[in-house]
Amino acid sequence: MEKRNELRRSAPLLDAYLTYFEADHTPFTIPGHKQRASQIDVGLGAVVDSDIPLYGGLDEIKLTNQILAKSEKIAAQFWGADFARFSTGGSTHANQAVILALGKPGDKVAVSRTAHRSVLSALVLAGLEPIWMNPELDGASGVPIGIAVTELQRVLKESPIAILLTEPGYLGTLSDLKPLIAAAHEKSIPVIVDAAWGGHFGFHPDLPQHVIAQGADALITSVHKALPGYSASALLLAKTKFISAERLEQSFETTHTTSPAGAPLASIDAVRALLQTRGPELLGALIENVAQFKLAVQANFDLPIFLNPSDFPAGRFDPAKIVLRVQQLGAAGVEIERALIAQGIRVEMADNDTIVFLATLADTKEDFQALAMTLVPILKKLQNAPRQSATALSWSVVPQIATSMRDAYFAKTEMVSSSDAIGRISADLIAPYPPGVAVVAPGEVLTEQIVSGLSASQKAGVRIAYATDPTLKSYRVVKK
Repeated sequence: MEKRNELRRSAPLLDAYLTYFEADHTPFTIPGHKQRASQIDVGLGAVVDSDIPLYGGLDEIKLTNQILAKSEKIAAQFWGADFARFSTGGSTHANQAVILALGKPGDKVAVSRTAHRSVLSALVLAGLEPIWMNPELDGASGVPIGIAVTELQRVLKESPIAILLTEPGYLGTLSDLKPLIAAAHEKSIPVIVDAAWGGHFGFHPDLPQHVIAQGADALITSVHKALPGYSASALLLAKTKFISAERLEQSFETTHTTSPAGAPLASIDAVRALLQTRGPELLGALIENVAQFKLAVQANFDLPIFLNPSDFPAGRFDPAKIVLRVQQLGAAGVEIERALIAQGIRVEMADNDTIVFLATLADTKEDFQALAMTLVPILKKLQNAPRQSATALSWSVVPQIATSMRDAYFAKTEMVSSSDAIGRISADLIAPYPPGVAVVAPGEVLTEQIVSGLSASQKAGVRIAYATDPTLKSYRVVKK
């Protein structure tokens, strides 16, 4: 009880949320459910009656108490940033906000090809042109291990106005960031990092530093992925030496809702307070639980089946990440996923060679033990001869740019058959999801590798997202 009270005292937005429900209110404001929808329907009430807004909920309609601003200032200080904003639109919104603040249409930005689709969508909105940086791939596992300094130096010759990185990658690996940031700063170029999967970094000695501590100019992270926040809650942090605080504020408000929900905002504040008051304790337990889970499962097999920190240079892999390399077992990840779902277990991602299990502070030692007990018999049943790891389509395609993403986005288009699409310019961004990393973006050529690879991935049970025709029998292309 005392720890819960301590958290509440440390988190102004959480306290405001809880205080609201401790008092009687007769609201004649939005939201329309008035926290009383259960009077109309019990099911609807179960969904919306705990929802309160920022305006007229966490604060007065006129934001008299400035509780959000106070909480954001605490977050900025905690992460060592000059600027912080809480988003109820996920890292997607935060990426859009910071990218819109960078420059003007036609400017170039250097972008890691492992970027999430939200980054590419933001480039279209801002009219910025990407210079793609291709990640190095690990020879043993085929996973991307970050952007090399030589790759950054190559794109710096094209005078980008900013560097956009995705750290950690979806499979838990990181670039060697400090040399990259130093090289960019030598030319006064800001480094923006989509750290959606790294919100827990920096608060335990066995975890990598968070990117602001490593010198980055902006950090975008999800509070609902590796951290126990409300869905679509996210955090934008920035240093303002190379990025305009005024542009950031303008861009954030331009792309955010004017009616933010209170629960996501309160959860961001509460998670920050949790990290600040109990971070080392909770993260230490998570890292230990993950390590013990891997050991318990690995003990049943001869070949190494997990990615581990020891597979990479120090500080270049998230020790809380669970990535199962099922090709080592000669099994299909999607088939294992189906067997787990039948047992009531859902995984974050599964393709032919890989399964990702998301572990967070909310998982107990008993949860991991139960997962191991369910997983091992499934793996043993489906085990076969090991096979060579195939590099995932998302990491292996080298884009062929025919026109700008923005021009392709607004161009006249037509639907053509998959065979006729080869050699044409895509009008869609198409990606396996998760992780949402583009195989092809608007303005890029649809090659035989892309079309056949997407088809094969879909037939293997991978969800292919964002295509106009989800069957992939036809593609939307720029009209000739």
